[in-house]
Amino acid sequence: MFESTIFAHILLGAIQGLTEFLPISSSGHLILAHQLLGTIGNLDLAFDALLHFATASAIVIYFYKTIHFMCLLYID
Repeated sequence: MFESTIFAHILLGAIQGLTEFLPISSSGHLILAHQLLGTIGNLDLAFDALLHFATASAIVIYFYKTIHFMCLLYID
C-alpha cells in the first residue's frame, strides 16, 4: 500500500508538471488520474493544491532574475 501511494504521488507530480503549461486544465488531468488510480479523497485535494504551489514556486525560482529586474524597472 505504501509503495503504491508513493508511486501514485510520483505519477501525479509528473502529470502536473507535464500538463501545467498545456492549454488544457492540469487540474482536469489530475482528477482523471485520481479516478484511474482510485485515490480520490480529501487529502488528495490538499496534495493537488501542493502540486500547484510547487509548480508556481518552480516558475518563480526559474524566472527570479527576470521578475526581480521587472520589479526594479517598475520602482524606478
